[in-house]
Amino acid sequence: MDNQFFSMLSRMKLINRWGLMRNTMNENISEHSINVAIIAHALAVIRNTYFDGKINAERAALLGIYHDAAEIITGDLPTPVKYFNPELRTAYKQVEEQAAAKLLSMLPRGLQETYASLLTPSEEDYEIWTLVKAADKISALIKCVEERVTGNRDFIKAERAALKAVKDMCIMEADYFIEAFMPSFEKTIDEQT
Repeated sequence: MDNQFFSMLSRMKLINRWGLMRNTMNENISEHSINVAIIAHALAVIRNTYFDGKINAERAALLGIYHDAAEIITGDLPTPVKYFNPELRTAYKQVEEQAAAKLLSMLPRGLQETYASLLTPSEEDYEIWTLVKAADKISALIKCVEERVTGNRDFIKAERAALKAVKDMCIMEADYFIEAFMPSFEKTIDEQT
């Protein structure tokens, strides 16, 4: 039996993000995915606590962990390329779907159904995936803020675009997160403690 699914997932640490930008700190999709999971969980908890939601926060975290798994095969396509035009975005979406299917084929048949629900958005998880997408954008915003705070001016425009992308989603939980938690990302460890 030669099932490579988990060994492929371990390669997430090898796929760097922000390839077109000068980074003071590299970020790979493994690091990014855990950040998205943490933020998606927080958004679900915020919805349940303050906005009368009934979201499974643990499921949100789990979907956050796997949300970029297909990039193990595709690599991280920079946002300006991915969204260059609708045709390219549609084509890339198809490539991502094929990559997810390839990953699933690396599992024994008995496990494929469970992991398919983690790699491919389903209608029943639509509300949770919306929070994961918001968490993905917030994670990008945090990266931009962290880079700017270290003096890296290359991320100033990206930070504005990331903040706009979050705001444009019109998700109350994301707006709450930005208002309540984003200011602390500009503080040093001494200022935080």
